[in-house]
Amino acid sequence: MIHRRNLLALSIVTALSFYGVAHAETAATTATENAVNTDAAGPAGTAQELEEVVVKGIRQSLKASLDTKREADAVVESITAEDIGKFPNTNVAEAMAQIPGVTIDRRFGQGERVSIDGTDPSLNLSFIDGHPVAQSIWLYGEQPNRGFDFTLIAPEILGRLEIYKSPEARLPEGSIGGTILMHTRKPLDLEKNTLSGSVGYSYSEQASKGKPNASLLYSVKNDAETFGLAIAAQHYEEQVDRQGIEIFGYVPASTFANATGVSPTTMVPNSVNAAWFQQTRKRNSAVVNLEFKPSDQLHINLNGMYIRENFNNYNQSVYSFTTWLPSTVAAVDRLGDVRGGVAQSGHSNANGGAVIYDNQARESEVTTKGLDLNAKYSGDGWDLGGQIGRSKSENPNITQWFIEPVYFGGFSWNTRTGVTFDDPTAARNPANWRDAGWMGNRGIFSSEGEDTYGQLDFSKSFDGIFHQLQLGYRHNKHEESYGLAVYGGVRLGSLADVGTIGYADTMDAFNGFSSGHGQHIYVGRDNVIRWVSGSPINYAAPDPGSTINNTWALDQTTDAFYAQLNFQTDGNFHGNFGLRYVDTETNATGYNPGGAAPVLPAPVSWWQTKTSQYDKVLPSFNLIYDVAPDVVLRFTGAEVIAWAPYNQMVNNTFLNDSTQTGAGGNADLGPYESKNFNLSAEWYFAESSVLAASVFYKDVSNYIDRVARIERQYNSIRDNNPDQWGGMVGFRGCTADGFCDYSISRPYNAGSATIKGFNLNYQQPFSDTGFGVVANYTFADGETDQGNAMPYQSKNSLTVSPYYEKGPLSVRINYNYRSKYLAGGYVAGAAPASVDDYTEIGATFGWNFTEHLGMTFDASNLTDEKYTQYLGTKDYMAGQYSTGRRYMLTLRANF
Repeated sequence: MIHRRNLLALSIVTALSFYGVAHAETAATTATENAVNTDAAGPAGTAQELEEVVVKGIRQSLKASLDTKREADAVVESITAEDIGKFPNTNVAEAMAQIPGVTIDRRFGQGERVSIDGTDPSLNLSFIDGHPVAQSIWLYGEQPNRGFDFTLIAPEILGRLEIYKSPEARLPEGSIGGTILMHTRKPLDLEKNTLSGSVGYSYSEQASKGKPNASLLYSVKNDAETFGLAIAAQHYEEQVDRQGIEIFGYVPASTFANATGVSPTTMVPNSVNAAWFQQTRKRNSAVVNLEFKPSDQLHINLNGMYIRENFNNYNQSVYSFTTWLPSTVAAVDRLGDVRGGVAQSGHSNANGGAVIYDNQARESEVTTKGLDLNAKYSGDGWDLGGQIGRSKSENPNITQWFIEPVYFGGFSWNTRTGVTFDDPTAARNPANWRDAGWMGNRGIFSSEGEDTYGQLDFSKSFDGIFHQLQLGYRHNKHEESYGLAVYGGVRLGSLADVGTIGYADTMDAFNGFSSGHGQHIYVGRDNVIRWVSGSPINYAAPDPGSTINNTWALDQTTDAFYAQLNFQTDGNFHGNFGLRYVDTETNATGYNPGGAAPVLPAPVSWWQTKTSQYDKVLPSFNLIYDVAPDVVLRFTGAEVIAWAPYNQMVNNTFLNDSTQTGAGGNADLGPYESKNFNLSAEWYFAESSVLAASVFYKDVSNYIDRVARIERQYNSIRDNNPDQWGGMVGFRGCTADGFCDYSISRPYNAGSATIKGFNLNYQQPFSDTGFGVVANYTFADGETDQGNAMPYQSKNSLTVSPYYEKGPLSVRINYNYRSKYLAGGYVAGAAPASVDDYTEIGATFGWNFTEHLGMTFDASNLTDEKYTQYLGTKDYMAGQYSTGRRYMLTLRANF
């Protein structure tokens, strides 16, 4: 159910939409490409051509998007340049939130990956100009994913975007929810000597910091329009500040033999953590398009892409790990405030109480490059085309400098207000935060992804009902590699030795949070790096367990053939039938110690490759009936497949030696398989207006679910901290040889699942008043045959976006609501957690000074929404995060 605060927010949105503000048509003109001729279909992918549409302002961009939806021979949603570039957003995902069925996850405050009609983001593939874009992870410890990270792409480089919710045989396979096709701006579609640019400033209210950004687009072509060049470049910076309360799992009260106040079956948090993540994100990107059209028959496009992103960050965690050691377990002497079977407060005495202070200073820089050549030759009733290219992304040195001093003393804790120290003066003394026989380490992750591809397409036109036959072949090889080296030897000491710079200014977003916990001693990023870098670290001897468990490689080669027959009757019936044959070989390589303790150099026999082969015929059909000039019915069906994230398909294991939990992969995984059906009705009742409803049903077999089982794994604490290890032997299954009982979550092809639901979509400009609205609602319901929830699926999602443009001013309000959903575990391998209902409200205000100069002001997260995660019920809180409001002021010019 939508909470009262969301209903209130929606009322505010409605009221604001009738605020007396108007908007002039923007002077920037962008000619949209053929809305159905998708580059992802290859050069022969033209099913039907639309007239050129010049986009001017919000109303015209919405009209262009609606034209694409109306004329498509499939179930398609679209947004154009105005939508992508001028919604209150910093990336393309935020703009996509306006599309029916699309929801986004905002773990760091802004959209990263998108869900389509209730499916996991990793089950929806994305392409730019018909080709994949390789990706590398940016966050230390995260795992690679097939879902596209839309923070990678600057909105300014795109001209339009479509989501194909119903497949066609000519489209690349690999998506269950939908295939996302993004298109860069091409010079022969733009006016000669088009020059546009922007300068802006983004501001984070929570961080109290701002950052600059700028973009530039220049396009030129000769008078004959046979050759053109377009260059789009952007520099973007943003300050990210995330404050959070975290709880790392629960244990029964019987674990604490000395505790009083609750029954033995009451569940107790392992810890209460105050987490503070600080980051300056930077992105420099450039896209160059060269177009050559010497005749009406030959068309060639060469595209180059370069993106460099900097994700350096500093993360702090101050947590009371009550189950860390036998001594911390024994120190728990009181529990209370039971809600929903969970103790919400407790106390640890000074005889063993411990609060741990993690400091993680990180450097991370991702470089993505790509080169793509696309050519098409049109003969008399036939077309022949092809596409070849390569995309590579790498982040070879995701470096972390890590220290972990400990305060030993008594404290009380509460799940909502954090830790209160028995002796606040002692807790604020840096000398009392010191090593516990181990002080930290330095870790270096490496991540690399690469796609090499080629496609050949042929089409032949005929007279009659079946008017076009399309045939094609696509080859794609994806390579993914991942490695980790962790080095010990960080010198021992206290924070008085490391150095501090006062007290942290964090957790202000959580009213009533303990000042001693929230405003803790502040070490500072530079002090952490200096202390670790100045330590006598032996870089020739990385920790064997970390390297062996987290070093792997995967390559997946797919050859696909398709045949598609397009038809159009003399009446109002049209569409297509198709078959796509897919043959995939996967080589998954990783270490397999076979139960032995990890050592380096590892025996050659441990580095093992598992080869698997999969082939499948995927039929599809799209049937469209124009009941009347303004009413369209669509019925579509297809068999589709999707593969698990790369890390889940190899033998690897990511371990937490302190909690003795972990997640890993399974080299025997097969793909998801699904039978998808869509039924839709669309009523285009007025100019640029639609009222539409669609129903979707996905019958998923070979479903991949995660199962946690007890495994014997080697605990690296034995090598890194012998003093701590001495207290762990005999505790939680640990034996003197270094092996312990771990709860390890791995993926398995576990059965089947169904996803069903519907979309409602309404769009209308209100005559010449300047008012208009875009609104959509999606209901999605799915579960596995075991009764488990589907990841990233919100049962209810709602978008309302009223706008008003008339004269020199503009205003647009965006309201996005999604109900609770399951997140985590299915992408990064963490334990599954539910995300509570989330509402995002943003606004854009604009002013055009002249025909060529305008200004916009964007505001995001106006209600300062918090991102809340819990386990099962809300009494089992997993985390709550605040990122605050964000603002952006942008000056735009075009000539």
